[in-house]
Amino acid sequence: MKERIIKSALNLFWRYGIKSVTMDDIAKDLGISKRTIYQHYSDKEAILALVIQNEIMDQKCEMEKLDEKAANPIEQMMYASAQMRDTLSNMNPALLYDLKKYYPAAWEQFETYKHEFLLKSIRENLVTGIEQGLYRPDIDVDVLALLRIEQIVMAFDPTIFPQKKFSMMHTQMQFLLHFLRGVLSEKGFEYYNTIKDRSAIEINTHEK
Repeated sequence: MKERIIKSALNLFWRYGIKSVTMDDIAKDLGISKRTIYQHYSDKEAILALVIQNEIMDQKCEMEKLDEKAANPIEQMMYASAQMRDTLSNMNPALLYDLKKYYPAAWEQFETYKHEFLLKSIRENLVTGIEQGLYRPDIDVDVLALLRIEQIVMAFDPTIFPQKKFSMMHTQMQFLLHFLRGVLSEKGFEYYNTIKDRSAIEINTHEK
């Protein structure tokens, strides 16, 4: 039952954001009483903490699989963007905004993941890309790793990119392409042009 509650909450948060989902909504989705949920979890924040924890673990596993699959840092970044596109396709843009604004404890979990895992991963990608001659040798790895992280987070902010005007998925892809074009060396750009249209990792820059 505990796993069913977490799965239901994840699906509802993903579709509607966090703030708008109530314990009643989760109970209704599962066809159980709210009292049954309270037998396992004290409140919505306790459920949210586990939802975020499980999602972070899943994302880490997916990133590690992508690292093994990619032949070089450019492919690694493009595979990651394709995974992001699939992940975001059914996600309500309000989710991350709600997390930051209303749930500081859960947001701290995400911040830890962002700085201890994502930032490290992007930094390693940039360093390896420079070593392989695919990225420009003059880039500041620390600055650009932070920039890339904040690009990803910024696209979730409805005060900057209102959902009615901007597709979050399209915005994320535009950020990624802009970032890549800025760090690629001539060698990297030549390689990028040979792989950008492969169907497995294609980024549709016109998708909205």
